[in-house]
Amino acid sequence: MSMFVLVPGAWHGGWWYEPLAVELQKLGHRAECVTLAGLWPDDDLTRRPVNLTTHVEQLDTLVEDLTAGGDPVVLVGHSYAGQVINGVADRNPARVSALVHLDTDVVEDGESCWDVTTDANRSYFLDAIGGDGLGLAPMPFFDDRARPHPFATLLEKSRLTGAWREVPIKRYAAALDTPGGVQAPTTMAKLRDDPAWRYEEWPTTHNVLRDGPERVLNLIRDL
Repeated sequence: MSMFVLVPGAWHGGWWYEPLAVELQKLGHRAECVTLAGLWPDDDLTRRPVNLTTHVEQLDTLVEDLTAGGDPVVLVGHSYAGQVINGVADRNPARVSALVHLDTDVVEDGESCWDVTTDANRSYFLDAIGGDGLGLAPMPFFDDRARPHPFATLLEKSRLTGAWREVPIKRYAAALDTPGGVQAPTTMAKLRDDPAWRYEEWPTTHNVLRDGPERVLNLIRDL
């Protein structure tokens, strides 16, 4: 039995992973669906500013609690959450048995999401910023539960020692059929032939749980 910690990407909450969590539990695993700070329905970014460090510290505290008995966890991150799970693994890689990246940007020390994302995404971020400059509006076709995403999380640069690379199992899934093009072309090119990673390319959109939930389950069920 493994403990899976499932971290959604921008605009989404733990609800995004709930169907996957059910399937993992049927297989005898445990699963924790995380909603990051600022993404709860009643969160107000004007009263509680949130950045990448906020999210890394939130997840770090959760992982510390879950591994108190000595068993490591599997960290799964979609999209933006790739930076969050690597930031936590970098602090103490012994607590993490595997890192699973679902169409994420895998950044280096000193890089932000803004630095490595596509020009199309940067344009969307600027168009979606609210009047307060704090939250990015969800895309109109998102689930009704999607929330404004804290813009600062996408601008803050990751602070990494490289210790996250010590996690023994690292898997990456790239979505090839996203309208407007692939979401992480730089990361895809970097990891495609890296022997430290199990790398897969899927005929799905960036919303891999909507388009290919069985692929996600097959990618992680043995961990």
